[in-house]
Amino acid sequence: MIILAIDTAGVDCSAALYDSAAGKMLSEVTETIGKGHAERLMSVIDEALAAASLPLKAVERVAVVIGPGSFTGIRVGVAAARGFALALGVESVGVTTLEALALKFLGEHPDQPVVVAMDAKRNEIYTQAFSAKGEALSQPAALSPEDASELAQSLSAAMTGSWVEHSLGKGVAEYDGRDRFDIAVVARIAAEKPADAQRPKPLYLRGPDAKPQTGFALARS
Repeated sequence: MIILAIDTAGVDCSAALYDSAAGKMLSEVTETIGKGHAERLMSVIDEALAAASLPLKAVERVAVVIGPGSFTGIRVGVAAARGFALALGVESVGVTTLEALALKFLGEHPDQPVVVAMDAKRNEIYTQAFSAKGEALSQPAALSPEDASELAQSLSAAMTGSWVEHSLGKGVAEYDGRDRFDIAVVARIAAEKPADAQRPKPLYLRGPDAKPQTGFALARS
């Protein structure tokens, strides 16, 4: 099965093609842009298709990173994935940022449970625990630092993610405070997910930081 994986949930705008039957990455394209995913995503996908020497019609499943992460970026990616799946008549699946970070960690540190701890600002952490086999041990949640640490201790688990890096006090040269989601890992996770009749939808664990200026709203007639 040829999988098109896309990620716009963080600072990167990424696309990859993966052949699940051969277990082989065919192409990966990542641009670290911070903002402007809507303007760059289609070009990045075109580059990934060209690098894999594949036409869009060869895609048999579309995978997208659904969050938690950037509100605007997630909406861009999910909308694109749904559109491609509808146009191609293929399946679409969602992969969470927490899954991607966990499986990345477990690929480098096998046989150890892990708690993903993404810095969500406002003294909160996007958190989820996974077994050494990558199975979810808790639901995605926005927790306090104390509760996230307690969760890891209760499972004798390692921790990974931006909050962990921040708490270790690494310098700016070593760490920029932002989570990155390996698009190859996203594609491999998507290959293992069962087909789901439901379309992928954003995973938001709290409301947006930006709030409407209700004092300036126009009165409805």
